[in-house]
Amino acid sequence: MKRPCMIFTCILLVSLALFGQSAGRSGSFALTGDSIITQKISVFSEPEFLKMIEIIRAADVAFTNLEMLFHDYEPYPSAESGGTYMRAAPSLLKEVTWAGFDMVSLANNHAVDYGIEGLRISRDWVRKSGLTFAGVGDNLTLARAPGYLDSSVGRVALISCASTYPSFGLAGPARPDVHGRPGLNPLRFNTVYKLDAEGMAALRTVQSKLSGRGAAAGPVPGTLTFQRNRFELADAPGTVTTPNEQDLAELVASIRTAKKQADWVLVTVHSHESAGDRTRPAQFYETFAHAAVEAGADMIFGSGPHILKGIEIFQGKPIFYSLGDFIFQNETVEFLPAENYLPYKLGPEATPADFSDRRYRNDTTGFPVDPEIWRSVIALPSYHAGRLQKIELLPIELGQKKTRSQRGRPVLASGDTAQEIIQRLAELSAPFGTKIVFENGKGVIIP
Repeated sequence: MKRPCMIFTCILLVSLALFGQSAGRSGSFALTGDSIITQKISVFSEPEFLKMIEIIRAADVAFTNLEMLFHDYEPYPSAESGGTYMRAAPSLLKEVTWAGFDMVSLANNHAVDYGIEGLRISRDWVRKSGLTFAGVGDNLTLARAPGYLDSSVGRVALISCASTYPSFGLAGPARPDVHGRPGLNPLRFNTVYKLDAEGMAALRTVQSKLSGRGAAAGPVPGTLTFQRNRFELADAPGTVTTPNEQDLAELVASIRTAKKQADWVLVTVHSHESAGDRTRPAQFYETFAHAAVEAGADMIFGSGPHILKGIEIFQGKPIFYSLGDFIFQNETVEFLPAENYLPYKLGPEATPADFSDRRYRNDTTGFPVDPEIWRSVIALPSYHAGRLQKIELLPIELGQKKTRSQRGRPVLASGDTAQEIIQRLAELSAPFGTKIVFENGKGVIIP
């Protein structure tokens, strides 16, 4: 009789241990989008700013996408950039930690604005600041590797990748006989354009006239390769994107490894691509996000397009397809290389102020007049016993109507503005079956 009792006791103890382990996975997170910082933020004291900072600090773990390079102009600029050549003084990293952030992603389209040397110098400054980071490395294996944060709610793994980047910015694999290439962690994708019979016929005619010879058939019947793009015959025109199989497999492997080594797994994607409407995430991104959840990711969140995109709860895990901007001080960089000035016919005497004037036609076009660039949210998912309990969405505004030297710094939104931001995000999330309600000045999702 004693043996069954002993077996039952052992089973009970193991069950209690596992339950305790599950119950221990409780915590709160603060997630933000792009941080393009070129000025101090710690000098401000408005109540709606300081309250926002305290909310970020109060979270157990806080994240932002650090879309900025930190150096003293030692490295040479690349021949092309992600747009504006991003650079800030390394001392501004103190502002990021002052605001309460613990983790940052570095894989984005500005990672190699100042070449591989700039990437390495910036990465080293981020490391010295004490921030946990992921997304870049001296070879592909290191760029794919998670960054780990030891926190009060357990060990947190971060995997950072980008689908938008200059071609020369990709990290490359090492070989026994050749060094790997430093760079960022890529999520490449394949694009197939669908055309009906009339469209395919027209494209074949164009190809024939441009090449001076007959149109080249695709590798299989009903396909055509034109300007390195693949076209397929379909009933109706459209575009289909799918993740690169190798990148998908390797990123999933990184997530599975992180799941074994940490209590929480966070995955972030820097993606400018969309599915037609700029607010809809590209198909390959949705496919990857679902695969990431199935591999063990607890949260997936995106950055890059500078606007909000919808939120999906997939198998109980939140996917924030884009959290828009958190800090957007892209107009106050100190210096810019010639490559930024030349397209606007500006000579050596021009300054970054002249560049912004010409680029945005004195604030009459582009970012300055797009309200969605300057309105966003801070996502606050909270967990108990390993389960997502709720997500609070704090609306923020970045001062669109302010002067160039002041806009781009976030504060908590209020009144009609706060409600409009949450209503907009609710509209973007509805196609994913996600319901967001506006309560007490913020959005709330209860799975």
